Amino acid sequence: MKKISYLYIIIAAILWGGIGIFFKLLYDIGFSQIQIVAIRVFSAAAVLSAYIFFKNKNLFKIKIKDCWCFIGTGIISLVFFNWCYFTAIDYTSLAVAAVLLYTSPIFVMLLSALLFKEKINLQKIIALILTFAGCIFVSGFFETGDTHFSLIGFLIGIGAGIGYALYSIFSRFALEKGYNSITISIYTFLFASLGSLPISRFDQAASLILKPETLVGAFGIGVVCCIFPFILYTKGLSGVETGKAAIMATIEPVVATLFSIFLFNEKITQGKLIGILLIFSSVIILNLQFQKKKQEQGIVTK
Repeated sequence: MKKISYLYIIIAAILWGGIGIFFKLLYDIGFSQIQIVAIRVFSAAAVLSAYIFFKNKNLFKIKIKDCWCFIGTGIISLVFFNWCYFTAIDYTSLAVAAVLLYTSPIFVMLLSALLFKEKINLQKIIALILTFAGCIFVSGFFETGDTHFSLIGFLIGIGAGIGYALYSIFSRFALEKGYNSITISIYTFLFASLGSLPISRFDQAASLILKPETLVGAFGIGVVCCIFPFILYTKGLSGVETGKAAIMATIEPVVATLFSIFLFNEKITQGKLIGILLIFSSVIILNLQFQKKKQEQGIVTK
């Protein structure tokens, strides 16, 4: 069960890593950053709602008293961290904002220890340090020599990391209440749509919405890079500790970097290569710990 859960999380991170491809397509068409966020969550909500309607309407069923879980995943996490991330880019730079966003595993680990009594052991700490260092290198922070500092930008960037972390936390609460990963995902997207559409000013981009390229971009960013990874990641959480899952999901910037190299001819630098190796090392460490536990329990795996 745990092995397949690890695989779900890794595949989710790979799919998330492809967001940049469709983000660039929509941005080049003329959509603003917050409009792209709204397109992403609304298209995901629409497609997944249609699927559930024809496949299994029972997946729509939730208890009103549990709505706070989905307000948490959709608005407090998804909308909030996207707003913080894009705002942090304006105040600092893309590299700095990316590094601050990937402080999220730190917050996941601390909150998971507090709320779910997950242990913070040596393997997790080492993996966390390697992950954060790897994200710094992958972001190109050292290569750009960016020394510009903005306290507001720094605090908002940390807010992005916290918001990103809260998806894992609120999802864990929803899973413990017995909700299916698809149910969690659909209400995440629905609440995220409610939170983002009113501030997106689509009246200023009405002529762009029905372009064929927009439909392709919406499908890519809303279905391929949103529905599938969110369902897989949430499903993976049911078999993996929240802290571990958050660390493993940080292979996303590695995948994004590889896409940029192969699709957009971005040069691979020594720093990015070091970052990729550090992040993969952290994932290997977590899996070595898993194998060790299996051996201690006398469980043979093939």
